[in-house]
Amino acid sequence: MIQTGTSLFLRDFSSVLFPLGLHIHDYLYFQVLSPGDIRYIFTATPAKDFGGIFHTRYEQIHLVPAEPPEACGELSNGFFIQDQIALVERGGCSFLSKTRVVQEHGGRAVIISDNAVDNDSFYVEMIQDSTQRTADIPALFLLGRDGYMIRRSLEQHGLPWAIISIPVNVTSIPTFELLQPPWTFW
Repeated sequence: MIQTGTSLFLRDFSSVLFPLGLHIHDYLYFQVLSPGDIRYIFTATPAKDFGGIFHTRYEQIHLVPAEPPEACGELSNGFFIQDQIALVERGGCSFLSKTRVVQEHGGRAVIISDNAVDNDSFYVEMIQDSTQRTADIPALFLLGRDGYMIRRSLEQHGLPWAIISIPVNVTSIPTFELLQPPWTFW
C-alpha cells in the first residue's frame, strides 16, 4: 500500500504486497479491531532509511505494548512479541535500536509512538543512527496521542495487547465508513 500525495496504490500479487516507491511522509494505515472503544483506522509513517516492508497483510495480529515501553534493551514481555507487532515509545535510544530489539525478540514489525502524548499532528522522520546496523522488519511512526490512547484503552480493559489489521487499504472503504480517531485531525 502506498500513499503518494492524494492517491493510494495497492499492488497485490499472490497475497504478497509490493510497495512501489514508498517515500517518507507517505502513510500506512492500520485498524484496531479490539478493544472496541478504539476501533479506529490509524495513520503511521514508515522509517526513512531503515527497516523492511510489509510483504503480507495481517488480518488479525496482536499489537503488544513493549515492557519497558522505550524498548531500548531486554523486554520483560518479549515472549509475547514473538510473531506479533510491538508498540513502543520514542525516547531513550535510537529508532533503529528499538527496531532491532523488537526484531531480536521475533517481532514482525514495530510501531513507535511519539512520547509527546499531546502530539496529534506531527510525524517525525525516523532515520538511521549512523552505526551502520540494519533492521529487516517494518518500522512505523505513530502520533503520540494515538499511541497513548491505544495504551490507555488496553490498561482500562486489563488487556495485554490489541488486535489489529495491517496494512489497511483505505481507498476500498467508503469515506462515511472510515472510522477515524475523534482526537486526530485527518
